[in-house]
Amino acid sequence: MNKRISTITALLFLASAGMAQSVEDGLKNLYYGKFASAKQAFEKIVAAKPTDERATYYLGISELGLENKAAAAAVFQKGLQAIPNSPLLTAGMGRIDLLNGNASGARQKFDAATAATKGKNPEVARAIADANSEIKGGDRQYALTTMQTLLNNEGAKKRDVYNATATDYIELGDAYRALGGENGGKAIAAYEKALEMEANNAEAVMKQGHVNYNAKLLQQAVADYAKAASLDPNYAPVFYELYQFYYTPRPQQFSLPKAKEYLQKYLALSDQVDHVKNEYFLASIMFLDKDYDGAINKAKALIPQASDAYKTKLERMIADAYLQKGDSLNAKKSIDEYVSKVGEAKLEPIDYKLLSEIYGRIKYQDSATQSQIDQKALGYLEKFAASDTVRDLERYEGVAKAFNTARVYNKAAEWYQKYLDLKIEQKQTPAAVDYFNIGFNYYRASAGTTTDTSMLGKALVAFTDLATKFPELTTGYYWQGMSSAGNDVEAKTGIAVPYFEKYISLAEADTEKNKAGLIKAYTYLMVYYYNKDDKTNLQKYMDKVSPLDPNSEAMKQIKENMTSKASNKKGQ
Repeated sequence: MNKRISTITALLFLASAGMAQSVEDGLKNLYYGKFASAKQAFEKIVAAKPTDERATYYLGISELGLENKAAAAAVFQKGLQAIPNSPLLTAGMGRIDLLNGNASGARQKFDAATAATKGKNPEVARAIADANSEIKGGDRQYALTTMQTLLNNEGAKKRDVYNATATDYIELGDAYRALGGENGGKAIAAYEKALEMEANNAEAVMKQGHVNYNAKLLQQAVADYAKAASLDPNYAPVFYELYQFYYTPRPQQFSLPKAKEYLQKYLALSDQVDHVKNEYFLASIMFLDKDYDGAINKAKALIPQASDAYKTKLERMIADAYLQKGDSLNAKKSIDEYVSKVGEAKLEPIDYKLLSEIYGRIKYQDSATQSQIDQKALGYLEKFAASDTVRDLERYEGVAKAFNTARVYNKAAEWYQKYLDLKIEQKQTPAAVDYFNIGFNYYRASAGTTTDTSMLGKALVAFTDLATKFPELTTGYYWQGMSSAGNDVEAKTGIAVPYFEKYISLAEADTEKNKAGLIKAYTYLMVYYYNKDDKTNLQKYMDKVSPLDPNSEAMKQIKENMTSKASNKKGQ
């Protein structure tokens, strides 16, 4: 699912009864995803008391929720002028560094904030852990260690024992979830601990849904989201997750009616102060309703008043709307203008995906121009698959299939290999077809004006893996033979002999089913033994070829050659 800023303030407004009402309102708005309203509340507090580091920090977080990174950085910097060396604001600046791709600078700031609080200030610890869990380039293990240090009371004096909150366990769960893999169960357990403390905590249940979604337990994930929505019908973030779930174009997920339903519910609960965001989502509903002209017009009208972040979303929507209505030329024009403004270096995975789809729809009569467009489409598709840190099997397989369809077989083989490697990494059992797809695409990549022997070598490796892991199948042995025969087209070295012999020993159990393969194998062996002048084995394989392929050109040529040789001997 798409990541958004994590609401690390969950339940702080419930746990801080002594706060001023305006701070409590701000924290509550953050929890419910109402960043514009939260910003207004915190701005009032900071204006009245510039040295309130908590209000300043959460004002910066509100700006980040509104996707105003520069404004958030300015808030943290101004706060540090009023409160020099504030650990919380230092952690906030570390978050900005991570967003800017400066992981080393971020780590220095996080370490300084941790040292200043000895790792025992809950808000500082959560700020550090959240940044490292949620942001690309963050240190996931560091996030976990930070929360474990906060929660560890071993050896602490009674007065120093820290009593954890539900928010702490949610953050601990987020750290485990970010690490992924076998840590999913630990994440679920941490969220359960939060629910023991706050039974109606919608955020904890929603994030259990995230864990199940990442584990591809889709039905459980959507059930968790529904449960979170029922626990707190005003918790807007979960309705956004449900919208995202049903808008994702995957089997057992995609449903435009449901996506529209949950987007409308989200919009009803969203921050009414945030005009641009609400109008953007209204345009999104038009898009979902296939009112592409309406979406385009509303998006264009919004752009002059939108922040840079929303301009990006709106311009992307315009290009996509042109694509969906079948106007590929305007789609290309729009996306090209968007790319020129944003810059290739700042494109996101979703941009590469859209670029691939748009360029893939463009059709020109000129074959050279069409070839260039097709190559661009494939290049963007490859970037889409490789650009995200969250590696996805469906995405990898989709790229492999696209290259296969485009007959760029070496690239197809490379992505099928990546698909197989990721399957193994995720502890899934590869199927025989996974090895076959690699080998067969390398085999096809070997064809050309001259045979590419390196491609045949890679094909042989893949088919050898197939034969080794699935020895009961004939496929691996047959294609081992074909890959080897590709380097011995005149059947003189016999390098394919052992593979074809093994294939024949299995395939002859069902001659009709394996007829085509047997003809190939018999023919290679027949020609090999002809070249070796081994008349006994030559006759053996001629007898095998004859009933399956009585019009065999190779057999006919061998017979003619043998007759010619015999005639020449008689004439001498």
